[in-house]
Amino acid sequence: MAIARGTTIMDHIVPSPTSRSSTLLKDGLLIIGFSIFLALCSHVAIHLPSTPVPITLLTLAVLLIGAALGSKRGALVALLYLAEGAAGLPVFATGGGLAYLVGPTAGYLWVTPIAAFVVGWLCERGLDRSYLTSLLAMLPGTLLFYAFGAAWLGIYAHMNISGAFTEGIFPFIFGDLLKVVIAAALLPMAWQIVRGTKAYNKQREPREPEVPGRRY
Repeated sequence: MAIARGTTIMDHIVPSPTSRSSTLLKDGLLIIGFSIFLALCSHVAIHLPSTPVPITLLTLAVLLIGAALGSKRGALVALLYLAEGAAGLPVFATGGGLAYLVGPTAGYLWVTPIAAFVVGWLCERGLDRSYLTSLLAMLPGTLLFYAFGAAWLGIYAHMNISGAFTEGIFPFIFGDLLKVVIAAALLPMAWQIVRGTKAYNKQREPREPEVPGRRY
C-alpha cells in the first residue's frame, strides 16, 4: 500500500492528534524521549588509546532519530541533547559541561543536529522505504560526522590533514559502516511492519452491508 511522502515512520506509529496543542505535546514528548535515548547511546562507549575520540553508539542513534522523526524534530532532539550537556547533565560519553563543547570531540557533538536534519530530510522524501535507498540516506550523515569531527580535532590538536584522518576518521570507518548497514536495514523493516499492520487493520474494518436495489 502507498504511504505518502513527507511523512516519517513515527508519524505512522504515533499519528498526530487532531488539535494543534495535542500535536505540540506529542512532538515535545518525542523530542524529550529521544534526547534521553541519544544520551544513553552516547554512554555505550569504547575508549581507544590512539585517539581522544571514543567509539560510541551516538552516530547510530543520530541516524535512526533523524530517519524516525524527520528533519526538524530530529535536529531539535540533537539540539536539546547539546543543551542538556552544556547545562552540566552527564549526557556525553564521559560526562557533561561546556568544556566538552570546546574539547577535542566537540566537532562530533556540534554536527549532530546537522546530521539528524540531513538524514531526516532525505527520509522524508522516501529514501528510507527500501534498503538501497536507505543506505543513500544514512551515508551523508556519517560523512558529516567525519568532516566536522576530524576537522575540529585537527584544529584543536594542531594536526595536519593526515593526523586528523588517522585519529579522527580511520579508527571508526569499519564500525560506522556497520552502523550505516544496521540503520539502513532497520528502517525498511519498520516500514514493512507499518504497511502490514495498516493493511491488516483495513481488512478488519466493518463493511457497510449491501442494500438490495442500490447502485454502487
